Amino acid sequence: MKNIGFLSFGHWSASPHSRVRSGADALLQSIELAVAAEEAGADGAYYRVHHFAQQLASPFPLLAAAAARTSRIELGTGVIDMRYENPLYMAEDAGSADLISGGRLQLGISRGSPEQVIDGYRYFGYTPSEGTSDGDMAREHTARFLEVLDGEGFARPNPRPMFPNPPGLLRIEPHAPGLRDRIWWGAGSRATAEWTAEQGMNLMSSTLLTEDTGVPFHRLQAEQIQRFRDAWTAAGHEREPRVSVSRSIFPIVNDLDRQLFWREHDSTDQVGWIDGGNARFGKTYANEPDKLIAELAEDEAIAAADTLLLTVPNQLGVDYNAHVVESVLTHLAPELGWR
Repeated sequence: MKNIGFLSFGHWSASPHSRVRSGADALLQSIELAVAAEEAGADGAYYRVHHFAQQLASPFPLLAAAAARTSRIELGTGVIDMRYENPLYMAEDAGSADLISGGRLQLGISRGSPEQVIDGYRYFGYTPSEGTSDGDMAREHTARFLEVLDGEGFARPNPRPMFPNPPGLLRIEPHAPGLRDRIWWGAGSRATAEWTAEQGMNLMSSTLLTEDTGVPFHRLQAEQIQRFRDAWTAAGHEREPRVSVSRSIFPIVNDLDRQLFWREHDSTDQVGWIDGGNARFGKTYANEPDKLIAELAEDEAIAAADTLLLTVPNQLGVDYNAHVVESVLTHLAPELGWR
């Protein structure tokens, strides 16, 4: 294990039990948690993107603001729903945020998860072409996004521009060198992981797989990772890919931890139905550190990945979530091969 970071969904609610009561709270606390995680020694701060929900939605202002407050930690998404995105405008936003960060962006993108509204991407002005699906549209947007990130000129310049142009065709600006290699695809199946490798994107795998073969979640995910790596080798890419997995991990080290998460100590995988098919959900890990170390040592997917993202309960506030991250880094990470 080379990298450990957190993944926040950025929920807010007016519930008296929530320490995140508004959109402003969610955004500002997301920045503060990135700062706290960096101070604790973590490697990454990642944010989920959901539209039409009381959750984080527009990632690039947040990523840029977090970049301005930090100096070392990776900043990323898990994931941006490409059905909603204008690829060229997104490339401008991503390039700007990456330059502000000094090249620390790690952008997870995907088709997205089940929505809060019916066909929400249509309200954003996007409709699949006749005979294609919304998933096809997401991949089309992705192909164009990756293409313009390469930095090649494609737009014919105006012969009488307001400002002088460089020679040749023009590209999207600002260009962020190296960002193309820091794009990840959130894959929910083994076949999609193979497609991800063929496109030259890193693999981001969460606590949900949209298929079930009857084996434990971590074993199915480890198979997904191996198939990704095999497809990457077959595609002949020159660089080494990265792979992340997400887990809910809560070391029980004080009375508050015990009060909040002890009931999860015997959590198991769940099998359900999502988007018209079987799905397998990974369990929550919550226990005393020595017992967690033994449990996590048997997680084949964590062993196979180079990055572990800790899904944090952000409505419990910055201080508690910083404590969770620090507890994992202090009590568990060395035994997982971190650094």
